[in-house]
Amino acid sequence: MVDVGIKALKNDLSRYVREAAAGRPVRVTDRGRVVAELVPPRARANEKPDAEQEWDAMIAEGIVRPATRRLTGPPPRAGKLVPFEDLMRDLEESRGDR
Repeated sequence: MVDVGIKALKNDLSRYVREAAAGRPVRVTDRGRVVAELVPPRARANEKPDAEQEWDAMIAEGIVRPATRRLTGPPPRAGKLVPFEDLMRDLEESRGDR
């Protein structure tokens, strides 16, 4: 995501429109406060489902990173499972000295 002040946006509008068209949202600021965003238009015919759009937005903002390799084989298994009662007893014992 690109941040740009109003004056810089006015002076180089075509550059920032190209940024948004390329899928990189542009936040417009006024004295350091975000007042608007330039984003690419949604494709009507081939519009992605909402969940995919949310993932794309989170990737664009750097909140999440897409996988760099495919997962092969079954997912990793958790360690040894502990019965709930044993877990609660251990928890109570560890809190007993507080």
